Amino acid sequence: DTDRALVLLEEYCKKLRKPEEQQLKKAIRKVMGIFKSSLFQALLGSLTEKATRCGTISQSSLTASVACDVLGCPKD
Repeated sequence: DTDRALVLLEEYCKKLRKPEEQQLKKAIRKVMGIFKSSLFQALLGSLTEKATRCGTISQSSLTASVACDVLGCPKD
């Protein structure tokens, strides 16, 4: 769920205080801004509707997948 992800990201950002962590903090804030955008919410809603209708993916795994794409996480 996007709201839960935002809460967790905000909590994590509060812990990033060292100078070498500021680049990560900036990237996380950028992702948070994307998650909050109306365009992202509309796209997520559309993708979720199509994927769940087909039974191919759950809401939470879709949100995680989109987040990893934005952050550049390695694919398994």
